Order: sequence, then C-alpha cells, then structure tokens
Amino acid sequence: MIIVLALALAGAVGGGVATAQAEDGRSPHERQLLFHNHSYGVLDRETADAIEHSAYLRDFANFQVRTTTGTGGQTWTGRYLMGRETYLELFGVGDLPGQDGTLGSAGLGLSTERAGDLATVTERLKDEGVAEPVGFLQTRDFGDGVPVPWFDAVLTTTTYDAFGAWAMEYRPEYFADPRGNTEPAAFPGDVGRERYLSDDYRTHLMRDVTAVHLAVTEGDLADTVPLLRAGGFTVRTVTGGVVAERGGTTVRFEAVPRERAGLQRVEMSLNRPLKGRHVERIGNSTLTVGPGSSATWAFPDNGTR
Repeated sequence: MIIVLALALAGAVGGGVATAQAEDGRSPHERQLLFHNHSYGVLDRETADAIEHSAYLRDFANFQVRTTTGTGGQTWTGRYLMGRETYLELFGVGDLPGQDGTLGSAGLGLSTERAGDLATVTERLKDEGVAEPVGFLQTRDFGDGVPVPWFDAVLTTTTYDAFGAWAMEYRPEYFADPRGNTEPAAFPGDVGRERYLSDDYRTHLMRDVTAVHLAVTEGDLADTVPLLRAGGFTVRTVTGGVVAERGGTTVRFEAVPRERAGLQRVEMSLNRPLKGRHVERIGNSTLTVGPGSSATWAFPDNGTR
C-alpha cells in the first residue's frame, strides 16, 4: 500500500519472483534481521467505519485514526492499534487509490532493529533468487511541507495481485525529529520498533501482535517467501499455504484465489490476564478478549464470499 504508492511516484520498476518456493525447516541465516512491524488490511466499509467509531477499541488499545502524508505528497488515512513493538493498520474500501483500495488488499511491513541490517537483507535477497531488489526512501510530512526521511525500504517486486510485503529500516533523521515522539536509543545503532512506538500501550489492554493470518494469491505468496527467508524467518509449508515463525510474531499465509484474499485473523497479547471473556462485534468482525492474556480479532473471509 504505502510502499507501492511511493514506488509509483518514484517511477521504480521491478520484476516478479513468482518462481520462488518455500522451504521447510529453520532459516539458513543464524541472526534474524527482520521482525514483524505491522500488518494492514482493506476491509468492507461497514467494518472500517465501525472500527473508526468504536468506543471499546479506544479502551482496548492505543487507538488512533490518523492521516499521514508520505513521499510525493501521497496521503492515507488509517485506523491504528499500536502496541509495544508492533501495530495493526486498517482501511476501508476506497480509502486508498486504485488497486490498493479494493476489498481484500493487504500488506506486511518487516523492520530491522539495528542500523545497517537492511543492506544485509538486500544482499541475502539476491541469494534467495531476487536478482534486483527494489529499494526506495519513504518520507513523512508533519504538516509544514518539509518532508523528513522516515525509513528506507526494500521489496522483491513492484507487481502484485492484492498483497505486498516489504523490509524497512527507520532513518536517524526521523528519530532526531522531536515531532516523531520517539524514544532515545537503547544501544548504538538502535532503530528498533520499541523505540519508534510510544509507551501509551501500557495504559491499555493490548500489548502486541503475536500472530497474523493472511489469505493471499499464490503469486503474491511466492514473491513474499524470499523476503521472509532473507530476514531470518523459519518458513514452513503447511496444508494450504505457508507459516513464517521466529521473532515473536507468527504469520500464516493461506493461498487462495484473488476474490478470497484479505486479512483473516489477528492474535494479540495483553498487558494483564483477564478472568473472563469479552466478545465485541465490530462491523462484520469479532474481537474476542480473554480469558487469559490474549485476544483474537477475526475477519471471517473479509466479506469476500
């Protein structure tokens, strides 16, 4: 979404890697370089509007509705649930232009924790069969018309059916800008997710995203596997798709036709355990919180069938 819009503005071109295949077993790379940063999904309008106006979500999570201006002046308005290291970004049909605003479009951002690791990921991608990784700089305008470098990003391809994944590394200029409200570095070269996100999650139930289930086309999945493996994830073939594990968040990809693609389910950890269970119906989705220290948000078939 955000990545593709910026690439279109920059006129970047890239080829697909649809011949890539998942391999079972542990990643060949000892050190994990990429971690789940955020996932996004485009939902039906009824559900998106219900999320935007949900009083429960404002108690459950550090919840925001925000319009962001990125590279080339492109803007997008998302509904955000922000955790300690990870977050969820939700849109409604038509919130994004063209193909990106259609029902079932989705994306996955994977980020580094240490400065310089994105360059290593880029080199690893070549070993994974991506001859020409596509890179670009995303900027952010805080409203004064002066773009601030936000993060560098790398993709395996600029062509897709409904889903895209990218690797990203936050820029030092962004951390240095007080308007970003980021935290001081915990160590030299710290560009991590916890530093980027605020500590406001502590006053809510939601702590982090622990699992994501996405339905994607076979072509989009094949383009994503090399990035997962280059980032250090363990990628396993399972019935109907692929599971990527390691680093705190499990991502399951189900291979489906385009008309069934979309965000299916998100699992989250909580800051404290609950004795009972709370079920919140939000549009055509269902958020189940507790019992215990977890919550599950289901988007059944994303309204696509």
